[in-house]
Amino acid sequence: MEKEKTQGQQLAQELLYEPELAADSAASLPEQMNALGGQSLGERAAKFCEGYKAFLDKGKTEREVTAYAAELLQKAGYRAFVPGMALEPGDKVYRINREKCVLAATIGAKPLAEGAHLNIAHIDSPRLDLKPNPLYESADLALLKTHYYGGVRKYQWPTIPLALHGVAYKKDGTRVEICVGEEPGDPVFCITDLLPHLGAEQNDRKLAEGVKAEELNIVVGSLPYEEKELKNRVKLLTMQLLHQKYGITERDFQRAEIEAVPAQNARDVGFDRGLIGAYGQDDRIDAYPALMAEIEAKAPAFTTVCVLTDKEEIGSDGVTGLASMYVFHFLQQLCAAQGADDIACFQHSKCLSADVTAAYDPTFASVFDPQNSTYAGRGVAIAKYTGARGKAAASDASAELVSYFTHLFDAAGVVWQMGEMGKVDQGGGGTVAKYVASHDIDTLDVGVPVLSMHSPFELASKLDIYMAYRAFKAFNEAET
Repeated sequence: MEKEKTQGQQLAQELLYEPELAADSAASLPEQMNALGGQSLGERAAKFCEGYKAFLDKGKTEREVTAYAAELLQKAGYRAFVPGMALEPGDKVYRINREKCVLAATIGAKPLAEGAHLNIAHIDSPRLDLKPNPLYESADLALLKTHYYGGVRKYQWPTIPLALHGVAYKKDGTRVEICVGEEPGDPVFCITDLLPHLGAEQNDRKLAEGVKAEELNIVVGSLPYEEKELKNRVKLLTMQLLHQKYGITERDFQRAEIEAVPAQNARDVGFDRGLIGAYGQDDRIDAYPALMAEIEAKAPAFTTVCVLTDKEEIGSDGVTGLASMYVFHFLQQLCAAQGADDIACFQHSKCLSADVTAAYDPTFASVFDPQNSTYAGRGVAIAKYTGARGKAAASDASAELVSYFTHLFDAAGVVWQMGEMGKVDQGGGGTVAKYVASHDIDTLDVGVPVLSMHSPFELASKLDIYMAYRAFKAFNEAET
């Protein structure tokens, strides 16, 4: 027989909080979460993440994610939004911003003057962009110069297989799509590093300068053009091969956007396959669940809006970043279609800024506050505020907003946790939350905890990804 609890044990159970793994929390979830059609929570999460892995593999750049998302939206019956078009409850519309951002909405039963429910994630990731004049020859090798994008740890990028993705425009305006290094049989590319035998001086550098920005040069060729009397024969042969495949010249690099990204695909990690390892999980790990939740919205009370945005990794500036007006113009035009006051809409709207946070890493425990960290496998993570040190550049959500979302998640059986990115003075990070909040929209950060964030191979829990999806879905289905 179970031993009767003491008064202190009963009091501790009622008053104290002990974090649980998402896998262990399933037994205490509401009935609708336990009734998983004969599948366990882990099986349901694994199935959901197969689609997520395909999403990662098909979208390694913001352009590719946008194109793939648009394809999914069209298959789900979304129509291209045209300002002035009539909109009825249940209508599904979308807009693409400059081939790098996605906006999708399902019109709700309530008028937009009562607000909308927004899930916003970003689809740009740290990477290496080619410089405007990248190609050169040195020591009988052809190389490409790069300019890193976002917060990369430069020493992580040499000696891994790289692929090249992007677009280029020829002199006559013809556009060509470039993707090399992903298909079986494709060549890959690589940045070199020093051998340890000659690395004494490099070893004395600080870690941040172990590999410098100007040393991130990608080897793309080694064979010479056949005419011996010519100069830069290796560069010429490389350019000839590019011209044969894509019809471009060296000058066309100046009209191109070409990114170097890791060539490997998403993989299961661990004997139990409980983690996913892949490039670009920050922040496509939240973009995919948000997109799936939007596609599955049928008859929401509030208009649901999913935004997959660009440029978050470099401050959200530019016409495809959240510091611009493109999202809010879309909302204003939706309001105009109903004759709704857009100011009232913004004031009554709520937003989940869907972005990753750092998962507690036991190998580097010294930079974390264990009591206020988020952990892989404990569910979707809520961050009341982000920013750096004294909450600089943060959108600090109110207690009322946190209460709204946590009540919503609890009712829907969403396993969630709350924490900070690390120790207060250790550093920090930002999201798009402050750009949404600046338009008088209540905004809370929520997303998946990630290990090795911003590296070429990030790790995350399948259960956490699935809980993110359920969180976005619960928000879309909310009646209040």
